[in-house]
Amino acid sequence: MQCWRGPEGIIVEVIVLDTAPLYRVSKVVNDTKYFVAYCANTERLAEHVDLADLCEVIDFPAPYAAP
Repeated sequence: MQCWRGPEGIIVEVIVLDTAPLYRVSKVVNDTKYFVAYCANTERLAEHVDLADLCEVIDFPAPYAAP
């Protein structure tokens, strides 16, 4: 799953809801995640967050542990 983080605790994730790909915008405040909006395109997403401020979060695989 793609995930981007922005300033002030903004999290943007790509999800599939009822077969439609959407951006889910959330905000973390005091370790609690709050839902902000579902956005169908980047124009709607830009209403909630400045797209230039988003940084992609990349999950790295766990390091290989030799037996």
